[in-house]
Amino acid sequence: MRIGLKQEEEEEGIITEALLDSGATRLVISKEFARKHKFKRTKLERLVYVRNIDGMLNYVEPIVDMVEIKIYFKGHKERTLIDVIGGQKWSVILGMPWLGCYNPEIDRLEDRRSKDDEMSK
Repeated sequence: MRIGLKQEEEEEGIITEALLDSGATRLVISKEFARKHKFKRTKLERLVYVRNIDGMLNYVEPIVDMVEIKIYFKGHKERTLIDVIGGQKWSVILGMPWLGCYNPEIDRLEDRRSKDDEMSK
């Protein structure tokens, strides 16, 4: 999906493709993409290790910094922190924290369905 990204001090933002991933537990931006667009990064207080899409722990490169950025998508505008991670195929991955905020009807519907299924057993 196409999203807009803009840092506070920038005059103009950029448009890029993002992966919407319900299996991702974080919002991440590619280190290479952040470097290319000269996004201002802030160091984290401690390293954060994450799991790859296949479920394996990513020992190669932990998250060491983040980017504060505005995300624009179909009328929504949100200022958020995104973790910077190396070795990503996608420029931006929007995980469950983003889905939880901007897709609550589906989340609630799924929660209700799973509860109803459990009660019918």
